[in-house]
Amino acid sequence: MSLQGFDPKFKDFPDYIIGITKEIWEDRKIATLHHYYTDDIIVRSPASIVVGNQGVIAATMATLAEFPDRTLFGEDVIWSGSPEEGMLSSHRIISTATHSGDGVYGAATGKRLQYRIIADCHAINNAINDEWLIRDQGAIVRQLGWDPKEYAMAMIAKEGGAEAASYPFHPKDDIPGPYKGRGNDNEFGQQYADILNRIMGADMAVIPSAYDRACQLEYAGGQTGYSHGFADQFWMGLRASFPSATFTIDHQIGRNDDMMPPRAAIRWSLHGKHDGWGSFGAPTGADVYIMGACHAEFGPWGLRREYVLFDETAVWKQIALQTG
Repeated sequence: MSLQGFDPKFKDFPDYIIGITKEIWEDRKIATLHHYYTDDIIVRSPASIVVGNQGVIAATMATLAEFPDRTLFGEDVIWSGSPEEGMLSSHRIISTATHSGDGVYGAATGKRLQYRIIADCHAINNAINDEWLIRDQGAIVRQLGWDPKEYAMAMIAKEGGAEAASYPFHPKDDIPGPYKGRGNDNEFGQQYADILNRIMGADMAVIPSAYDRACQLEYAGGQTGYSHGFADQFWMGLRASFPSATFTIDHQIGRNDDMMPPRAAIRWSLHGKHDGWGSFGAPTGADVYIMGACHAEFGPWGLRREYVLFDETAVWKQIALQTG
């Protein structure tokens, strides 16, 4: 497909997304952000909401000062929309980096990291103007020798204590951007949405019935595992911590592409009280908002690969700021 309104050097939309990511980060063309991102872009992440390209450029430079050899390998781009109306890409990245400079993660440790990111970006006319970005902070801090809870507490202290610390992203602070879409109605997006809704409805029996017995699972916190028990443990731990929270599917895409398995990308939220025992320790009653994103691939025996990201440090920070 040719992309109306986009630079002809990109052969299709995934090529554009993967191409500009490499240009900006690895080819050091950070200034091209003026060209590829609109001036008033809204970037939401579990930790914050940033408005404007200047903030994005500053954050990019700070990250590269701390991790100068950072790579961003585009594993997949699952997308919907059209060049005329705008397209939404859910871009899954595996990143490697050496912690060789001082920065937000503290004094340089020289440690080698590997972690995933899922970035949902809305693009039209060769530029991105709306973004949802989830980085596996739990994986990063663990590889640097921190526990996610300790890291959240240390961040609060570094930001001047509970009164002064920045509050993680909450929907009440959201700024509506230009993208109003909800994805597409492809059957595989629907299938994955149904699986997640059943899991969040405590119907854990969906896992052995819908997941391949040999499924490969890549979960928040840099965890890799296989088969039904691992999926059950992860999803149970999350839901059990927030049993009364509301689960919402915010965006849903399914795709069938040449040379690819059928796949799905879903962005979701879980919002409510930390009122149960699970992955987040003793219940505190804190009101928590979790922004999550996942990708799934399907095969002849069901869901065969699943990638799930949310930011554990942002969850712990919300709990700590409310409960001391």
